[in-house]
Amino acid sequence: MTGEGPRDGKGTEKTPTDSELSARLRRLETQIERKRPKAAPDPSLRARNGGSSSLGQALTLSTEFVAGVIAGGILGWIVDHVFGTKPWGLIVLLMLGFVAGVYNVMRVSGFSGARPERRDRQEP
Repeated sequence: MTGEGPRDGKGTEKTPTDSELSARLRRLETQIERKRPKAAPDPSLRARNGGSSSLGQALTLSTEFVAGVIAGGILGWIVDHVFGTKPWGLIVLLMLGFVAGVYNVMRVSGFSGARPERRDRQEP
C-alpha cells in the first residue's frame, strides 16, 4: 500500500505510451460525439453567413407589397385616362395590385407553393 507496487498484479509495471493514450483519447472523443445530440444551428450565425437579416427581410417584404399596390394604381390611372372609364379602372387595378402585393409577400416569405427566384444569380 505504499503506491510503489505493480499495477497488473504480476510484478511488472506497465505504463501506456503516448500513442496508446492518443488512440484511447480519439476513441473516447468519437464515442462522446456519437452520444451527444446534434445541436441546432445558431440563428445569429445564419445572418452573417450570407442569409438575410431580419431588417433586410422586413424591408424586402414591405417593398414587394407596396410595389404591387403602386403598380396597380398607376396602371389603373392610365387605363382610366386612355379609355375614359373613371374611376373603375383605378378601383379594379388597385385591387389587383393589392392582391399581387399580397401574393408577392407570400411568395418571398415562403408561405405559398411557389419558390422565390434568385435575382442575383443567373441560370447557366
